[in-house]
Amino acid sequence: MPTAPREPVLLVDREDGVVTLTLNRPAAMNALSRELRRAIATAFRSLADDAGVGAVIVTGNGRAFCAGLDLKELGGETADEAPGALLGETDMMSALRACTVPVIGAVNGFAITGGFELALACDILIASSDARFADTHARVGIVPGWGLSQLLPRLVGIGRAKELSFTGNFLDAEHALAWGLVNHVVAPGELLPTCRSLARDMLSCDRATLLAVKRVYDEGYRTTLAEGLRIEGRISVEHARAVRPEQVAARRRGVQERGRSQSR
Repeated sequence: MPTAPREPVLLVDREDGVVTLTLNRPAAMNALSRELRRAIATAFRSLADDAGVGAVIVTGNGRAFCAGLDLKELGGETADEAPGALLGETDMMSALRACTVPVIGAVNGFAITGGFELALACDILIASSDARFADTHARVGIVPGWGLSQLLPRLVGIGRAKELSFTGNFLDAEHALAWGLVNHVVAPGELLPTCRSLARDMLSCDRATLLAVKRVYDEGYRTTLAEGLRIEGRISVEHARAVRPEQVAARRRGVQERGRSQSR
């Protein structure tokens, strides 16, 4: 009998300018195999110059957002190349961080170690009440290489970040919200609708301006306050040169109408 076709490890759904990327290895808690890492990198690279995409949502299929690197590959059980080579791969994270449109992480379940780092690389995190975060790098015996040691303390404070990394203990969704790691916690069934609603709000902004604002945030966040202020000033001036007064007037009317509708 012919073998049934295997499902792709990454599902890509596109609707009304929003692309949803779903990690699809539920039996392995969406562990980042080499195939999945490459699929994620390819997906983000393909979005780089796509003017029809205004936002990206990243989520997982099943009970996990992502359990991190595939430890079977990392342990040399299934890998075709030396396990150490897995640690140096940065294509997936580089492609995600180079994404010019907003990336929303829809954390549906466990986000562990490399999966935690994948979540941290998103612009905004929305968590299901089932979400659980953990950093087990020290327990597995590897040092973070995708940004966790630098990004996590900036979000939750260095003491809390060290507690998570030094213990490997889980952080539940409500504590993640209280610590400022995620923006909202919602019921599991409301996770994707909430993320899509946020994405639609983003798409209603002026695209060129939104992308410039994201660029200012991203470039400034990676440096000192003084340099970040210089970056903001430079990009603001560059953007303003391309804006016509009638455009500002039209957008101002739209902002006022939206404000009135939201305050009723």
